[in-house]
Amino acid sequence: MTKILLLSDTHSYIDDAILKYVKQADEVWHAGDIGDLSVTDAIKDLKPLRAVYGNIDNAEARAEFPEHNRFMCENVDVWMTHIGGYPPKYNMRTRDLIKDNPPRIFICGHSHILKVMPDKRYNLIHMNPGAVGKHGFHKIRTMLRFTIDGHQIDNLEVIEFPKR
Repeated sequence: MTKILLLSDTHSYIDDAILKYVKQADEVWHAGDIGDLSVTDAIKDLKPLRAVYGNIDNAEARAEFPEHNRFMCENVDVWMTHIGGYPPKYNMRTRDLIKDNPPRIFICGHSHILKVMPDKRYNLIHMNPGAVGKHGFHKIRTMLRFTIDGHQIDNLEVIEFPKR
């Protein structure tokens, strides 16, 4: 069983409250808009990290992280990208690829809106952890955590921080 912490849109912000949850995870996944790489360095000092760059990320972040990250976690096919849309409104960069080869979990950031929804057409789960940074229109900072055990995705939990 793998314990996942999923976050996005840190916009250069990380604190001890976030790092407390990082320490509890087996892996951390960051869905882009990292900002300063000190954020991902702090995470990597504690746990394995998978990440993608977002639209605000500079050339240094883009050199370290891909735009799309498709990988297996145990027996679950995961695709993470910063801007990808959501069911059934995938954007033109992701729509055909999802149709031709859907992952089991499709992760995006960007919107700062927490969203977890099934796509029954493609038998996938879309996840957007919202935004955990302090920059943006969101009022509540959020992250997601869940477990993957073989093919099973379980124990999904929303982590909310006080209003900013």
